[in-house]
Amino acid sequence: MNHLHVDIARAQMSARLGEAEQARRSHQLARSIRMHRKAETAAQQARTALARAL
Repeated sequence: MNHLHVDIARAQMSARLGEAEQARRSHQLARSIRMHRKAETAAQQARTALARAL
């Protein structure tokens, strides 16, 4: 009986760790997307400024 509780606890811990890892990956992806958008905006502003300077 005690062994069953240990197995259940391990399964729950594994599921929680999997959920935490997925949340971390999602957060990293969202951050990467935001950084990419900022970089694209900065590049466009730089192209505009260069075009005006010429």
